[in-house]
Amino acid sequence: MKKQQPQISEDKILEISWELLEEEGIEKFSMRRLAVRLGIQAPSLYWYFKSKQNLYQRLASQVAKVILEEFHSEGDWKEQLAVFAVTVRSVLNRYPCSTQLMMMTLPHEPDLIRFTNRMLLCVESTPLEQEQKMQVVTTLMNYVFNFVLDNYEHQRNVSAIVKDKGAPPGEEMIQLLDSMSETDAGLFRRMFTNGLFELMGTDKAFEFGLKVILLGIEQVIKEQEK
Repeated sequence: MKKQQPQISEDKILEISWELLEEEGIEKFSMRRLAVRLGIQAPSLYWYFKSKQNLYQRLASQVAKVILEEFHSEGDWKEQLAVFAVTVRSVLNRYPCSTQLMMMTLPHEPDLIRFTNRMLLCVESTPLEQEQKMQVVTTLMNYVFNFVLDNYEHQRNVSAIVKDKGAPPGEEMIQLLDSMSETDAGLFRRMFTNGLFELMGTDKAFEFGLKVILLGIEQVIKEQEK
């Protein structure tokens, strides 16, 4: 009896891609590994996606679409930017390696174009120059992307240390800091022992950074209106 071939589709490929990204990270992701997971030969994937980059574009486009579906704000430009940033962070945290995908792709898909266009609309009512408006949304997205990515890498590093040494890096870090002089590490040591570095990746830290950016934009607008 002839063995039945697995049923695949673009949607199935995207679904399994997310599973593979969650399990192994983007560093180990490959079309070959994806094909093995799908139970097909790697060349078959290229009937659906002409390259790995093309697949990345579609995955990033999915993320952009979800962000647009979940973003709702009718406030002023500051409220819109704030809600947009919070929505982007929320969605990125739910899709494995989505930050890397968004940073590795260009807006050459309809939903990625809509994503960028919606960000620009948030600041369209401001008196900023068009170039400045683009810089505003770029700066904001760089902040959100790097915040999520930094937390992702931090968690991976901690997990790797725990796996390697069987314990969190805290005690070893304290020993290192105690071996250093007050000039070289005094402030860092006090912040570390007071638990301030545990704020990394938290809502509180994100909201503070977002506030700093929005206040900075507001100050630029006020200076231009003088």
